[in-house]
Amino acid sequence: MKFQYILKIAVMGMGVAGSYLMARLKDSEHEVVGYERNVEEKHDSICAWGTIKSVLADFCKKTGRDFNDFLIHDGKNMHVKMNNDVKFDIGLKGLCTYNKLGLIKDFIKDSKIIYGQAPKLEELEKEYDMIVDCTGFNRVYLPKLKEDFFLPTYEYKVEYENGVPYDDFYIEPFPGMSGYFWYFPLGEKWAHIGAGDYNKQHIKATDEFLQKHGGKVIATKGRPIRLATPDRCKPYYSGKVVGVGESIGTVYALLGEGIIPSMQCVEIFLENMNDFKAYEKAVEEHYKVYAKVFNFVRAKIHKDFSFFKALPDFIAIFRYMKKHEDRFGMNIKIADLMKVAKA
Repeated sequence: MKFQYILKIAVMGMGVAGSYLMARLKDSEHEVVGYERNVEEKHDSICAWGTIKSVLADFCKKTGRDFNDFLIHDGKNMHVKMNNDVKFDIGLKGLCTYNKLGLIKDFIKDSKIIYGQAPKLEELEKEYDMIVDCTGFNRVYLPKLKEDFFLPTYEYKVEYENGVPYDDFYIEPFPGMSGYFWYFPLGEKWAHIGAGDYNKQHIKATDEFLQKHGGKVIATKGRPIRLATPDRCKPYYSGKVVGVGESIGTVYALLGEGIIPSMQCVEIFLENMNDFKAYEKAVEEHYKVYAKVFNFVRAKIHKDFSFFKALPDFIAIFRYMKKHEDRFGMNIKIADLMKVAKA
C-alpha cells in the first residue's frame, strides 16, 4: 500500500504511542486527528512512570521539548530483594521517573483531539485514509489475537507525610519470575507502588507493602499489560488500520517496560508509513530479541524451564542488554541476571 498524496489520518488512543505520534506528525503535510475514548478530565496514564532519561530526552528533542521539564526523580541505585531474601543493588545510569501524563498532554496540546469518543471502524473507514491503532492492550481496531499473553497489574500512587520508605527504585521479583512488585519514587513524598503477576498475587503484595510502610493512597490503577511480543501479535495491519505500540506487542517482557519500545515503534512507523509491508519487516527486525525474552519468561512462569535449554537465549538476552546498557539505564551484570533467572 503506497501513498503519494496528503493523507487524512486518525490516531486512536492518546497514550504513550498515540500522543508521541501526534507530536511527530504535527508539522507534517498530513491531516491528523487524534481520538481518546475518555473525556478530557478523565484522560489518564496508567502504569508506573519509569523510563530512561537519555532516550526520552532524544524523543522529546524531536518534538521541540525539553525532557528535564518533566523529570521527577533521577535514579542512582535500584534495590532488589529476591524471594529467597537475597538482596542486591543495581547501579543505575539514566533510569528515572517523569511526569508521564504531563508529557502526554503536552505532546497533544496543539493537535486536534476528539475526547470521549471511540468511533466504530466502519465510520472511521469512510472518513480517513489511514487509521492508526494505538489503543494499547485493547487493540480495538485490529483483528483479535489468536493467542494473547498478559499480566494483570495494580498500582497505587501514595503520599508519605513522614518520609518515604525508600530513597530510590525498589523491586521484588515474584517466585518463578511470574512478575514483580515495584516501588518508583515520585519526588520528596510520593511514590508509585504496584505489581504485575501472572499468578495474581499482585494486589496482595501491593496491599502488604502499604500496610507495612503506611502512606495515603491518592490514586488506584489497574490494567493488564501485554507480554505477547510482536512475532505473536500479527497482523500488524488490516485494510486501512495499522497498529503501533502495545497493540502489536512492544513490551519488553523481562521488565514489563513499554514506554520506550512504544516510542521506538512510532519512529519505525514514521519511516515506513507509506508501505505497511516494509513496516511489518522493520518491526520484526527491531523486536527480534523480544521473542527470546518472552520465551524465557513464559517458560519460567509455566514451570517449564530448563536452564540448560534456555542457555542460548539467556546469553543472547544478556548480550543484547549489555550492548544497550544506556538504553536500559542500568549496569547489566551477568551475575545479577543469573539471580533473577533463578527466582
